[in-house]
Amino acid sequence: MQFLKTLFWVVIAALVVFFGTHNWTDVTLQLWGDILVDVKLPVLLAFLFLAGFLPTWLILRARLWTLQRRLEPLERQRATASPPPTPRASNEHDPVI
Repeated sequence: MQFLKTLFWVVIAALVVFFGTHNWTDVTLQLWGDILVDVKLPVLLAFLFLAGFLPTWLILRARLWTLQRRLEPLERQRATASPPPTPRASNEHDPVI
């Protein structure tokens, strides 16, 4: 399974490199006023991907951290609580209802 995971990431990395090398062209961005910025297309796409991905990822990590903080005391309380009573074994003399 680890081999397939590694193979998947190698294929993704190869596709990104292939895309980047074949699209290494300048893109002119017109910012406010008369400011013009020349940026390579793969660099611009990487920046835009990170600008969209990072806030979502940070929100996810914050929510997981909050839930983990709320869950840990409950897990500690459950670990220190007495175990539930075990059901008694059936006996031949017990009546069947």
